[in-house]
Amino acid sequence: MDLENKSALVTGASRGLGAALARRLARKGARVALVARHAEPLDAVVSSIREAGGVAHALVADVADKRAVYPLAGAAAELTGPIDLLIHNASELGPTPLRLLLDTECEDLERVLAVNLVGPFRLTKAIAGSMALRGAGTIVHVSSDASINAYPTWGAYSASKAALDHLGRVLAAELAPHGVRVLSVDPCDMNTALHAAAVPDADPGTLADPDDVAARIVEMIEGESPASGSRVEARTWQRAP
Repeated sequence: MDLENKSALVTGASRGLGAALARRLARKGARVALVARHAEPLDAVVSSIREAGGVAHALVADVADKRAVYPLAGAAAELTGPIDLLIHNASELGPTPLRLLLDTECEDLERVLAVNLVGPFRLTKAIAGSMALRGAGTIVHVSSDASINAYPTWGAYSASKAALDHLGRVLAAELAPHGVRVLSVDPCDMNTALHAAAVPDADPGTLADPDDVAARIVEMIEGESPASGSRVEARTWQRAP
C-alpha cells in the first residue's frame, strides 16, 4: 500500500505504539484519524503531527462502547476520507496487578473482551464494507505473544488476543476476494505504559522502542509481504528482498 494520500484510523493512539504508528503514517503522507478515550494526551499527539507538517485529527471515543462505533467510523471518514487502513491497537489488560483466572471477576473479563475483541469486530464491520466495495484496504490487529503462550495471571488478556488473532484469520479468508488484506502483528515487549502496568519490575532498557516497532509495522503495510491472514512477530519479520 502506498500510504501517500491514504486515510488511516488508529485506535489507542494517545500513547505508546498507537501514537508512534500515527506519527509514522503521517510522515508517509497518510491522513490519520487518532482514537483514544482521553482528549488531552490525544490532542498532544495530534498537535505534534501537525507541527511536523502531517494531517491528523483527534476523535475521543471508547471502542468498547457499541454506541460510539458507527459515529466514530462516520466521523473518521468525514475528516480523512473513506478509510483505507484500519489499525486496531487499543488494548485493555484488566485490573493490575494481574490476577489468576479464578480470581478474575466476570465483569473484568467482559471489559477486556469488549476492548480487545468486540470493539475491533464492531469497528471492522463499520469500515470494512466500504473497503470491500472499493476493492482495497488493509486491517491490522495488534496482537501479543500472550495470544499463543499461557502465562499465569494473563488469562483475560491472553484469551482476548487469541480470539483477535483468529478473528483476523477468518476475516482474511472472507475478504480476500474483495482485495482487503488483514494482518495480526505481535509487536513484542515494548517500553510502554501498558507493559509497565503488567510487569512493573521490568527493565525498560531490555524493551523495544515503540517507534522502532511502528517503523516495522508500517513497512509491512507498505509491502506485499506478509500475506493476508498472517500472524507476524515484529522483531523477527524481515521485508522480502
